[in-house]
Amino acid sequence: MTSLRVRIGILGLALLAGPVAPAGPAAAATAPSPTVEERRLDQAVPREILERSGFDTVPPRFNRALGAARSYAQARKVVVRQGSALWKRAVDRAQGRGPAGGDLSRDDDRPLYWARLAMTREVRTWEPSFGLSDAQRAALLDELEQTSRGQTAVRYPAGERLKRVLVTGFDPFTLDRDIRISNPSGASALALDGTVIETADGPARVETVVFPVRWQDFTDQTVERALRPYLKRVDLFTTVSQGRVGRFDVERTNGAWRGGFADNDTVGVTGTIPVADPGSQPQWTTTTLPYKAIVDADTGRFPVYDHTSVTEIPAGETQPVVRPDGPSPGSTARAGGGGDYLSNEIAYRATLLRDRLGLHDVLPGGHVHTPVLEFGAGNTDPATGTVTDPGFVRNRLDIIAQVRAIISVAAGA
Repeated sequence: MTSLRVRIGILGLALLAGPVAPAGPAAAATAPSPTVEERRLDQAVPREILERSGFDTVPPRFNRALGAARSYAQARKVVVRQGSALWKRAVDRAQGRGPAGGDLSRDDDRPLYWARLAMTREVRTWEPSFGLSDAQRAALLDELEQTSRGQTAVRYPAGERLKRVLVTGFDPFTLDRDIRISNPSGASALALDGTVIETADGPARVETVVFPVRWQDFTDQTVERALRPYLKRVDLFTTVSQGRVGRFDVERTNGAWRGGFADNDTVGVTGTIPVADPGSQPQWTTTTLPYKAIVDADTGRFPVYDHTSVTEIPAGETQPVVRPDGPSPGSTARAGGGGDYLSNEIAYRATLLRDRLGLHDVLPGGHVHTPVLEFGAGNTDPATGTVTDPGFVRNRLDIIAQVRAIISVAAGA
């Protein structure tokens, strides 16, 4: 079984039409309380991040617009419009378009995360005069999640002049350990979305989406829903998350096991990854990324490894063992190369979807782990540290640049 440190470090990452309004009249229902994740908004660090990025204007604007809605249909329009606008604003800020809005560096992914939570908290606790059923509230929250994560904004140009690449990232996580944390996979997604990168095989258009760090969303098939419309249209995909200290890893094998580490709602789940059609579910899936080309290339400051180790229960045995060179025949998964948390799970789900669509032999895809994004010297204690520092920004920028370079190598191989 992977160590707790590895499991903590490993992680870091839509249907085009929104959900149809639930049928029947909207019966009034008592609004639920904010989630554990949303309640962290009341702490000082999230407020400072929002203020120093200019994203503190997002929640009140959204609250006013939602409060002015006089029907479910109007509320849905508000959610779609403002969720989409939040994603666009975060991407524009990361890519240098428009005012920075504050002194936080533009590459920072945290304003998007905390602004989204302020919006979901408002929807979750909103009690409009016209009444809102549980199903309608859930549909509004789903619309907000999809639109503010870029899942409804994937656009590839017509024709075949550009290669098409799909990249995913994740929200910050382990926030109870250090609420200041940023996720370089999410930051990379913002920096790369809609950009064209040069590869050895010509230019490639990159589109990105970001996923929550919550077991329930993955159980609800959020990964498959978001990626299925595009996998048959792209030339390469990679899921990305934050992994180990000081290194990139291209994860060779993904396992069908959840190890139980707590998510952003402090929920832990242990067991086989739940998927559609579990009767045909494999214990392992594999990368089809050109890992040798990626490892051999000079992509940046951090070393890049072809990571092959897994944890398995060998066939006929009962105790887990670590296998440095991948799983043995007939074994049961207990951790993929990416561990047993949501990094491994997104890689497993995405590559299983690739295989079930019949694309294993024609579509390069897999998982890349970035280095852990570390604060600078003298700023490592969350109890006394600041929300940013020059070393922290430099580390994030270096990781983003290397993610871009790795994608360029992979798409051109």
